[in-house]
Amino acid sequence: MTFDQLYVEAKAVIQPRKLSDVVEVGGVGAAIETAGGNIYTGVCIDTACSMGFCAEHAAAATMITAGESHIKKMVAVDWDGGVLPPCGRCREFISQINDANGETQVMVSEDQIVSLQELLPYSWREKK
Repeated sequence: MTFDQLYVEAKAVIQPRKLSDVVEVGGVGAAIETAGGNIYTGVCIDTACSMGFCAEHAAAATMITAGESHIKKMVAVDWDGGVLPPCGRCREFISQINDANGETQVMVSEDQIVSLQELLPYSWREKK
């Protein structure tokens, strides 16, 4: 799958809405392609007390539920169609669920793709 196709998958799940007075969801969509060629998507859940999580987390949780953990490519998109690089929490989370995910290709802007390792150059897990 190309990044253009993965972008379309991420954008397709965006449906911003309020679930309650303190929770908004769906303003960001993410899509990941696994090494097995499967696509998983998710949306962000924003809560008043920061108990929510990012769209990348939601997509990864669905992937893990399906029995996979090795991510080949990933992209997150906001409601205006802009590509969003993963936050630090998402970067670290993805890196920890499979050691091979350092090679995950991440779209960080419309014209730039980098490896997850490039986004986390100084891993706390590496002993020097």
